[in-house]
Amino acid sequence: MWTAEAWGSDAFTALTWIAAHTRRIGLGTAVAQMAARTPTATAVQALAPDHLSGGRMRLGLSGPQVVEGWYGRPFPRSPLTATREYVDVIRQVLRREAPVTLAGRHYPFPYAGEDGTGLGRPLRPITHPLRADPPVLLGAEGPKNIAQTLRIADGRLPLYWSPRRFREAYALPDRLPDGFLVAPMVRAQVCDDVPEGLLPVKAMLGFHIGGMGHATRNFHADLMARMGYGAEARRVQALFAEGRREEAVLAVPDAFADEICPVGPEARIAERPAEWRSGPVTDLLVTAPDPETLRVPAELNG
Repeated sequence: MWTAEAWGSDAFTALTWIAAHTRRIGLGTAVAQMAARTPTATAVQALAPDHLSGGRMRLGLSGPQVVEGWYGRPFPRSPLTATREYVDVIRQVLRREAPVTLAGRHYPFPYAGEDGTGLGRPLRPITHPLRADPPVLLGAEGPKNIAQTLRIADGRLPLYWSPRRFREAYALPDRLPDGFLVAPMVRAQVCDDVPEGLLPVKAMLGFHIGGMGHATRNFHADLMARMGYGAEARRVQALFAEGRREEAVLAVPDAFADEICPVGPEARIAERPAEWRSGPVTDLLVTAPDPETLRVPAELNG
């Protein structure tokens, strides 16, 4: 079970509640926002539910451009460096081998800026982590970010995943690191009318592609373009920017929505996971509007 946050509920409170009411199912954040907390704060927030759940925690992280609009912080000019430093600090906290130190550009520990007191000293967490290496996954989308994720993380949380063209979209190597997790999110829905069932998927895509990010810097639109829908992505962005949101949603091609999400009659949905299994996907993060839809992939997995 995975929880998420953007500009609403935080990911860790609900996950801790779920941990208290379950015994075996894995737990993860998909995603916790890096901009919302310092890396040490994120590490100790992950440390607690990992302890309480008996080591079932996966920590998924991301840092989209909502950082300026919601978290009131600047989007890093060197996001790869910021992500690398963030993960480094989290690893140090969870290993607890020594006090946390990093001569970081974005995350210096201890803080040594001119506006500080100069009294800070390296610290290590008081609480002993249950595990030194709970999986850390990153919501990377761009080719450079993905390449770094393969080096510093234990897995990746793709927002969109096409089992038919993932290599060209993500520039993945032929062989991923051993044990590397690939966990894309899909919206599934059991229904008789496929085009109608795709409308919520298109609404989500229209908002991500048209409403999240800037016209000149939108990671979701860039990904759609790399998946072969560049002209359509620009059309969605233009309509959304003009306030024509319903038209923007309808401009999302059915073929694109269908390619990344299993929708339709139960038999059709039952056939789709085989496409994802044919590649490097290890987990599918399934969201659904009803329990019946969730039952189908659950039984296939069981």
